[in-house]
Amino acid sequence: MAYPESMLSISLGPIALPVAPLLLLLAVWIASWIATKLSTRQDPDADHPGLADAAGNAVFVAAGIGLLVARLAHLASHAQPYLATPVSMLDLRDGGWDAIAGALAGTAWLAWRGWRMPPFRRPLAVAAATGMLVWSAGTLFTGARDEATMPMTALSPLAGGDPVELRTAAAGRPVVVNLWASWCGPCRQEMPTLAEAQRRDSTVGFLFVNQGESEPEVRAYLASLGLPLREVLLDPGSQLGPAVGSRGLPTTLFYDAKGSLVDAHFGVLNPAALETRLQTLRAAR
Repeated sequence: MAYPESMLSISLGPIALPVAPLLLLLAVWIASWIATKLSTRQDPDADHPGLADAAGNAVFVAAGIGLLVARLAHLASHAQPYLATPVSMLDLRDGGWDAIAGALAGTAWLAWRGWRMPPFRRPLAVAAATGMLVWSAGTLFTGARDEATMPMTALSPLAGGDPVELRTAAAGRPVVVNLWASWCGPCRQEMPTLAEAQRRDSTVGFLFVNQGESEPEVRAYLASLGLPLREVLLDPGSQLGPAVGSRGLPTTLFYDAKGSLVDAHFGVLNPAALETRLQTLRAAR
């Protein structure tokens, strides 16, 4: 049995949720719980029982500071695309975070709290280490592997012809593979951005793989949009999503010319986020 090399989203009934934020919430919650429990055990008869809760709250504050710094660091390192579309700076769905900067900022906050409050030092140190361990282990288990390659899923060209495997459709180019459907609101939202990128960028291929809809449905939808998309493929059995570890739409994958996965994103891509990933994809050539 073939297993996906990554897990981008999980399904909860009709709702698909991105894995990375859920993993972060789990790591922070566990770290906060440990900080609170260790503070209580350290001094169960303390005159100020609220101190134990304060230790747990410090972890949540550290997480908030870390996320803020992670976002600002990402924006600073990709200033040009975001300045071109300033509203993209506020779109937190784009996955634009500098994890190292955020981890350093959150750890620095906890270290400062421990220095100011000696009883917090051990609980916060253990909590920080545990949170990092949970996050790292979860990322290792669910994250995209460097050796991940294109699935051998057979797809039907909308333009007609015999079914082709995804790698054949990529034709030895760096490609952006977008999984979409006409009923998907976020897909409709990002489609003009992807269409414009396909029109503008001749160095990267764009493959639009429709999930689960018929040829007439896809043709009618594209005609209603008035977007001259090229290289539209059909996946009637919706097999590509599970093969790449995503149960929801839209999902966008970035493969280099050798067919190795460079990046992946579940959810809407705004223009700035798309451009930053295209820069990474071009550099991978």
